[in-house]
Amino acid sequence: MKLLWKLIVLLSLVERLAGSGVLLRPMFTKQPGSVVFPIRSGESRREVVFSCEAQGHPPPFYRWKLNDSFITPRPGSRYSLMGGNLHIAHLNKEEDVGIYQCMASNSFGTIVSREASLHVAYLENFKTQRRSPVRVREGQGVVLLCGPPPHSGELSFTWIFNEHPSYVTQDTRRFVSQKTGNLYIAKVEPSDVGNYTCVVTNTVTKSSVEGPPTPLVLRVDGVMGEYEPKIEVQFPEVVPVAKSSTVKLECFALGNPVPTISWKKVDGASFTRKVDINKASGVLEIPYFQQEDAGMYECVAENSRGKNSVKGKLSYYAAPHFTEKPQDVQKTIDETLVWECKASGKPKPSYRWLKNGEPLDPMEDRVQVNNGVLTISSLNLADIGMFQCVAENKHGRIFANAELRVVAIAPDFSQNLLKAQTLARQGGDVLIECKPRMSPRGMISWRKGKEALRESHRVMVLDNGSLRISNVSKLDAGMYTCVARNQFGVASSAGSLLVKEATVITSPAGHLDVTVGESIVLPCQVSHDPTLDLKFTWFFNEQLIHFGSLGAYFEKVGGRSDGDIMIRNIQLRHAGKYTCAVQTKVDSISIATDVVVRGPPGPPVDCQVTKMTETTASLSWGPGTDNHSPILSYTIQARTPFSLGWQAVTTVPELLGGKQLSATVTDLSSWVDYEFRVLAINSIGTGEPSKPSKRARTKDTLPRLTPARVSGGGGGRSELVITWEPVPEEMQSGPGFGYVVAFRPLGAQGWMQAAVTSPDASRYVFKNESIPPFSPYQVKVGVYNNKGESPFSPVTTIYSAEEEPSRAPGRLRARSVSASEVEVTWKPLPWSNNRRRILGYELQYWSEKQKQEAATVIRTAGNKTSVLIRDLEGSSTYYVCLRAYNSAGVGPQSNVVNVTTKKPPPSQAPVKIMWNTSNSKVILKWDQVHALENESEVTGYKVMYSQDKHSRPNVVETNNTSLELSLPVNQGYVIQIKPFSEGGEGISSRQITIPKIADAIAAGAASEFSAFPTVNLAALIITARTLL
Repeated sequence: MKLLWKLIVLLSLVERLAGSGVLLRPMFTKQPGSVVFPIRSGESRREVVFSCEAQGHPPPFYRWKLNDSFITPRPGSRYSLMGGNLHIAHLNKEEDVGIYQCMASNSFGTIVSREASLHVAYLENFKTQRRSPVRVREGQGVVLLCGPPPHSGELSFTWIFNEHPSYVTQDTRRFVSQKTGNLYIAKVEPSDVGNYTCVVTNTVTKSSVEGPPTPLVLRVDGVMGEYEPKIEVQFPEVVPVAKSSTVKLECFALGNPVPTISWKKVDGASFTRKVDINKASGVLEIPYFQQEDAGMYECVAENSRGKNSVKGKLSYYAAPHFTEKPQDVQKTIDETLVWECKASGKPKPSYRWLKNGEPLDPMEDRVQVNNGVLTISSLNLADIGMFQCVAENKHGRIFANAELRVVAIAPDFSQNLLKAQTLARQGGDVLIECKPRMSPRGMISWRKGKEALRESHRVMVLDNGSLRISNVSKLDAGMYTCVARNQFGVASSAGSLLVKEATVITSPAGHLDVTVGESIVLPCQVSHDPTLDLKFTWFFNEQLIHFGSLGAYFEKVGGRSDGDIMIRNIQLRHAGKYTCAVQTKVDSISIATDVVVRGPPGPPVDCQVTKMTETTASLSWGPGTDNHSPILSYTIQARTPFSLGWQAVTTVPELLGGKQLSATVTDLSSWVDYEFRVLAINSIGTGEPSKPSKRARTKDTLPRLTPARVSGGGGGRSELVITWEPVPEEMQSGPGFGYVVAFRPLGAQGWMQAAVTSPDASRYVFKNESIPPFSPYQVKVGVYNNKGESPFSPVTTIYSAEEEPSRAPGRLRARSVSASEVEVTWKPLPWSNNRRRILGYELQYWSEKQKQEAATVIRTAGNKTSVLIRDLEGSSTYYVCLRAYNSAGVGPQSNVVNVTTKKPPPSQAPVKIMWNTSNSKVILKWDQVHALENESEVTGYKVMYSQDKHSRPNVVETNNTSLELSLPVNQGYVIQIKPFSEGGEGISSRQITIPKIADAIAAGAASEFSAFPTVNLAALIITARTLL
């Protein structure tokens, strides 16, 4: 008991310190790392330091282990501690090499650091001073052994040829193994004769030693013949490789000729980009080794005499790595601790646990370790301490630390008071929870009011201390007190129990039958305790209804005591089970209503084409859902690549009843791909169509449609052109479609025929020198396909090609009308004769700067004898010629005439325009416009006036620079003035706006500087006087 109280006092102190934020348990801040210590000859100072630091309160003290045995530092010994760091003086490579661990302890327990190894690296001298000569024939392969001296640490090798610094260069013929140090020469050449010295370097100590030279001598008994490769450098059958490390495989062969070395993966996979093959393929290097790099690798040596190979497996391994660590935990007495510890690694790690640096004894039944999971039941104060999970495989060992605290406390309700009020439904059950904090767990009892509560079949205290009352009545209401006690004290907490009336749904469960598009109300009315608030929740097929969503079909229409909802414009998808759930603070109840929605039928299923003929298709289908209204009939629709969407079709039988599940579609086009679909109809409406059937083609037959609009005529000399409207593809009735064109001179007996094989053709041209021009022919066009020919179209009379005109028009004249216009006239040719017609004339004109090939062409139609050419340049010479034309072409050219356009009109607009009004007159004056030297003289002026800018103006011509207009002055006017000459009209003046002035005399002037085509009102001077 005395020990127990000491632990309680200690734990109380610990909790206070923890509350102040001070770190208590030992925790490593620095752990030792492995050391490879280089020993060099002549060095006297050999000192190693292993680091170890930990935080904790009280401050931790440290101990060290070497190979699981404690190190005892004493004064004068080679071992000493400075803080947690271990110093080793005068390192002894026999005694000090091994595995070191640091242990940090304080009053809360002990933790063990990770393992750190100490190795020494050294390199001694070669023992032998001389080596015997190696005698080989020319062409033979040879191996020169290095035989490195005693050493520790990784080595690298090079060879000197004859004397320093002449080193052996590695290539396809020479190779130095970094595994054995040996020099391999695949095929000896005379230049190889000499002394070879192996140089060994320790990569840790950076020291190097040279071995005795090995003479290489050529034998004189002949040259070695060719032989197949012999692999001398090869890798083990199994090579374990650590995750993320770099692995190098060596492979080299002797042979004559010199072998080539290649590498491959036995499973056929290609090498990734990171794989490096160097030194003439003698070394395969794989950096950052991963699981996918593992597998069987093969080295192949090959020459003209044969090949050999070796294989080896690279096996992947990884040291353990924690994926889940135990965390610090605080428990009460008698609770159960479960700590999980998981780590990845290959091979799969095993687990063990330490407590305060020592192996955990799982001999007690309450302590169990199972695959990294530590379970301790019925915790007591003796279980307090530092625990470590150790995960290990043959490639490594890792540690995870956690602290276990077990506390002993008197009962305490401060964190878990009883509910001040507990509500219960009359006739229901109620649970009043009692969860005091106490350790160890003690006894719990209950009082109602001031009396101890007596248990019965209706009133029970559960094992966890909570109180359960069944079939609650009004008499159960009152104040309840939970009392908790253990050996450290007693505590209690109280709360009242209020009993409420039960909630009852008064609306009966029902079944509703509605039609698509209707609106319905689902009732949910209740009686309840008036002191309780109600919450209504609706579910559709057990899914919560979110009002305001689902297209706003659902709407709450109930009041405070009812939860009715309305479904507007109900759809087929709204059929199902609707549940109204009513909840108060003391109870919850629900009621369900099944809603059946009747609507148009669903789409028929499995629409199939069972048979196709030339013009019919036999269909079958299965009924879809009737949506609670029997199917009355079906309709069938079809579409082709040529139709606009789906079209109704004719069927046999004509009317398809609700039980009819097959029909024949008639009046189809032959040799056309069809798709069909079926629609079902009931008393409510027409449903959605079925999925389309697979595309099927009607059989071919003789064409039934002849070409329409057979006509012709025109063309070139000695041609008969026959045209027609092509038969649409869907009416061609089969493959191999074409046209048969028949024609004969009018009055002849026999027909000439020609086949046109293109189904898209719309014309045929028969050319023969014997065809007289513009002669009547009878023509007809028929059709055919692979099934045969069909009848011809009705006979039509057309004319053969006429001859082009043979004469040129006469009396061609050209007259300049203005600076931009020329009038051309001519004498017409006779309109027609038996062989040729005149359809019109083709006029060509071009300027003197152009050639006739660039001439502009104007064509007339009919018997016209003049043309006005516009948009010409002033003062320019133009050339004109004329030809007659008809459907055969153009006739001979007339003589070429020339004409010069008049000078351009004046480029200056009238200025200084003055105006005044008097009674019903508007008087205008302006300055004379003078033509420039290259312009035609002014012959007059055009005055244009209108009441607004948008109406058609009136025009008055005058030869003077003034004009009097008789116009009503009570209206406004817009006026412009432009000069004209024999070259045409010049540039207009700016617009002059004369405002509406009633009963006044006014005068004004147009601004010459306004940027806008209106009068500058600032410059408008109006003087008015009152008329008496």
